[in-house]
Amino acid sequence: MNLALAKNETGRAPSDSFAVARDRLPGTGRVAEARRAAFEAYEAVGLPHRRIEDWKYTDLRAAMRDVLPTPDLALAVTSTLAVMRCVAEQIAAIEHAIKARVSLRPTFRHLLTVAGIGQTLALTIMLEAGDMHRFPTVGQWASYCRCVNSTKLSNGKRKGQGNTKNGNKYLAWAFIEAANFAVRYYPDIQRFYQRKKAKTQGVVAIKAVAHKLARACYYVLRDQVPFEIDKAFTRQPA
Repeated sequence: MNLALAKNETGRAPSDSFAVARDRLPGTGRVAEARRAAFEAYEAVGLPHRRIEDWKYTDLRAAMRDVLPTPDLALAVTSTLAVMRCVAEQIAAIEHAIKARVSLRPTFRHLLTVAGIGQTLALTIMLEAGDMHRFPTVGQWASYCRCVNSTKLSNGKRKGQGNTKNGNKYLAWAFIEAANFAVRYYPDIQRFYQRKKAKTQGVVAIKAVAHKLARACYYVLRDQVPFEIDKAFTRQPA
């Protein structure tokens, strides 16, 4: 039996509701066509459940049965899930096409050793950074990556704020993404994040991690050496 196609009564309810309400739903033309295609995708796979590997620890059928008692609410959720699947497929297709055309240059290969950075983020940093020799100091690189505050100081006092939109927004995104992954999978970085978060807000703590990773990438690319987590995130004495 194809487990992905197995449907119980909860899984069939949205299909029945959609068949009845389809002609009354707002949107025509491409909107209606996208909705129809999305629901056909749902019809093909059904609701996610634990017997599908990617949903091993989640069973939305039970959640819908307990939390969404009416067919209309179940329809809303399953329609959204179907659209999400379609979008995920398109994202995967675009990523495949990009990776077939672009490869990581040898001088940027050590980016893959940096915590939180994989193939996609490494390619993003390579394409947006360009020639690293145009950044004489690590501070200029961090500023270009939007990982430092833009403030004006005079005699130790804050006198205003500079242009916060200076720099490269795609590098800023890449290092924030890397920071989120690094906090999730690297205990040393997670401890650094927790110490920062205890003193300020979570978003500021993530930005601090991103700043550390950006500085580490500068030295990795300048010196052509692998990333060393102990140098970037000094361990606190026990």
